[in-house]
Amino acid sequence: MASRSSWKSRLKRSRLRAPGWTRPGLAALFWFCVTQSVCGAGAAKNVMQKEAEFDVTYNDTVTSVNQTTYAFNHTISRNKTEGVRVTVDVLEQTLEAPILFVVRQKQAVMSFQVPLILRGLYQRKYPYKHVGRTLCQPPTRAASETQYFYVDVSTLSSHRTNYQLRVSRVESFTLQTDKKFSFTASPSQPQFFKYVFPDGVDTVIVKVNSDVNFPCSVMSVQDIQCPVYDLDNNVGFIGMYQTMTKKGAITVQRKDFPSNSFYVVVVVKTEDEACGGPLRFYPLQPDELIDAGNRTKDLDVLVSPAINSEKYVIGMLFCLGIFLSFYVVTLLVACMENTRLKRRELFENAPDMSPAETASLLGKNADGKTPASPYEYGSFADNGSTLSSEAVTDSATSTDNNYGYLERSLDSVARSRQESLSSVEEDDYDTLDDIDSDKNIVRTKKYLCVSDLARKDKRVLSKKYQIYFWNIATIAVFYALPVIQLVITYQTVVNVTGNQDICYYNFLCAHPLGALSAFNNILSNLGYVMLGLLFLLIVLKRDVIHNRALVRNDLNALECGIPKHFGVYYAMGTALMMEGLLSACYHVCPNYTNFQFDTSFMYMIAGLCMLKLYQKRHPDINASAYTAYACLAGVIFFSVLGVVFGRGNMVFWIVFSVIHIVATLFLSTQLYYMGRWRLDAGILRRIVYVIYTDCIRQCSGPMYIDRMVLLVMGNIVNWSLAAYGLIERPNDFASYLLAIAICNLLLYFAFYIIMKLRSGERIKCLPLVCILFTAVVWGFALYFFFQGLSTWQKTPAESREHNRDCILLSFFDDHDIWHFLSSIAMFGSFLVLLTMDDDLDTVQRDKIYVF
Repeated sequence: MASRSSWKSRLKRSRLRAPGWTRPGLAALFWFCVTQSVCGAGAAKNVMQKEAEFDVTYNDTVTSVNQTTYAFNHTISRNKTEGVRVTVDVLEQTLEAPILFVVRQKQAVMSFQVPLILRGLYQRKYPYKHVGRTLCQPPTRAASETQYFYVDVSTLSSHRTNYQLRVSRVESFTLQTDKKFSFTASPSQPQFFKYVFPDGVDTVIVKVNSDVNFPCSVMSVQDIQCPVYDLDNNVGFIGMYQTMTKKGAITVQRKDFPSNSFYVVVVVKTEDEACGGPLRFYPLQPDELIDAGNRTKDLDVLVSPAINSEKYVIGMLFCLGIFLSFYVVTLLVACMENTRLKRRELFENAPDMSPAETASLLGKNADGKTPASPYEYGSFADNGSTLSSEAVTDSATSTDNNYGYLERSLDSVARSRQESLSSVEEDDYDTLDDIDSDKNIVRTKKYLCVSDLARKDKRVLSKKYQIYFWNIATIAVFYALPVIQLVITYQTVVNVTGNQDICYYNFLCAHPLGALSAFNNILSNLGYVMLGLLFLLIVLKRDVIHNRALVRNDLNALECGIPKHFGVYYAMGTALMMEGLLSACYHVCPNYTNFQFDTSFMYMIAGLCMLKLYQKRHPDINASAYTAYACLAGVIFFSVLGVVFGRGNMVFWIVFSVIHIVATLFLSTQLYYMGRWRLDAGILRRIVYVIYTDCIRQCSGPMYIDRMVLLVMGNIVNWSLAAYGLIERPNDFASYLLAIAICNLLLYFAFYIIMKLRSGERIKCLPLVCILFTAVVWGFALYFFFQGLSTWQKTPAESREHNRDCILLSFFDDHDIWHFLSSIAMFGSFLVLLTMDDDLDTVQRDKIYVF
């Protein structure tokens, strides 16, 4: 309280003393004002106002004390909008200070200086002495109204500066639907036009085209408001915008513009680096002004209506109809198959067994003949050369009688099954060396049959291969959730910022729906999901039928045909569905940072198909799920590294090529020796010994000729691909890696088909139809894939040069058709793998050859 009272007393005393210094202060202030008015009388600015007219060029001068104001008036109407353009030229070569032009309108003010300084990359400055700007047109509610605007010209230069001013009307300021309009723009002379949605049109596509790539330009769609952002340094502030060279297209919806109209703004950039062009100027001094030269560009704009809601419905029904038809066909084939099986069961339940059935159960062909003996199978020596008697004798003696190729009665089949099941229990071996010794004897025989590599307990193998499905299901969940979250964020950023350069769409055929910018590219991936689910249902049906056969001790299911393990099939179907989901996520906002989403499960599909082909004839020695997915994870890891660091990086390509070649040699050795080799310190000594004994001391061919032919061809292909990558260093590393996987898969599949036919086996009607149908569909699919409607290997502007209009139902483009056909082709390829060996279902496994 004491401090508060003392403060009040000081304040009171200060008020009492105020009159003592107020009078001298007022006197000083008055003297200052008088002197300033007298001294500054000579420096007062002379403001001159002129009544000006449109389409008249005014040649005037301006100084720091001479300011000119031009007054214009024009009549505007509610039903007709005319643009007003202000063009300024400065005739002086060197200026002490720039000239400032201020345009004052009823509801807006626009100002710019001449020379106009526009900044480029690294803050480089480009001066422009010829400037043209279009005035923002505020809306009017009256039917007709006269509006005034003023152009103020001023400068801080004490020297006279000559300039030219011209204000003109833009007659074609409002764009007409489906009517092309041509114009010219430059960095200092941007252009913008107005478009009003006609009745009944809710969506339009704004297309801007040019005959030349450069100079780089920007097209923007902005709401009707002032100011209009039409310079290189501010065109991206509002609305939607994208860079362009020859083509640009933006889809505009009425719901995004409350006034039912918008501005189309076209700006030429000061530099071409954003469009992939060269960066020519490197000034030594940071403040040096650079002459950009002639950067005018001729363009044309066309606004056309987009598709209506009816086209959306037709596109969705078409997509659903195509893939639902596969369900109908599958259902019909399943009904026919069930009818055939019921007739067969009735026939088998007859009291007397037919000779054909007896022959089939004994492993004979339909004509009653026994297939070729194992000594006629396999090597190229079968075609004319004769095997030595020693080789035949060694092979025969190394083969246990339980795995002979003699015809056996059904009772002996059952007894041998019990013996084989008991012989593979690991508890029956005293030490690990015993079981390894047994594996060495069986797997290193010159001629192998499926029975030699199907000795393990079926229950153990089924659980082992079922892990493939559960692992990929777990991977799918953990992989898909963050991917979905990321692409939603991408789409949100595009919608909020309006930056159309973030995503590489085919803008000429990108149909928005809700928050999605290209709904058609997402919808076309539905085939992968639906056909993947259908394949899972087909596999489930086969699995159920096979389990029922095992329950009733059907000898064909127990001892004949390729061992049935469906775990990898389930994994393949799941991978196909996930490919559809992740491809849809990628097409929400396609760019180079998320391209691996579209390819990750492609790698898995290719790997699983190769594993399934190998598993058919090698069920006991196929890779475990953990090993397989670990290898695929390594492939995806290198895919990401290649996308991020591989472009033009020689060190990366050298490291990858070395790893590729080493992995090829390791896998070749593993396949040739059926896993019966060791990688230890003595590996080099053993290699030298084999080379010395088989190549130098005596010239002897490989023991497993067919395997050697496959592996030699595989090494040639992989070494060639490695050399191509090292020399060319393609920018699209993910596609290059996928090409390696597909080439190896096709090579192994072709080898499998050829060896199947050479072994005296046949391909039934259904798989043969699937093979031919799939080959044709793959051919058409690849044609549409290589059309290349966009590419993230280039800048967004360069990618738009590849954009094309829709070609199917005015809704789908070439890449959508690729999605349709590739999903059908993958489904057909899976069916081929599933049904390829159906002809062996009644052939004993010791008569089915391994290759």
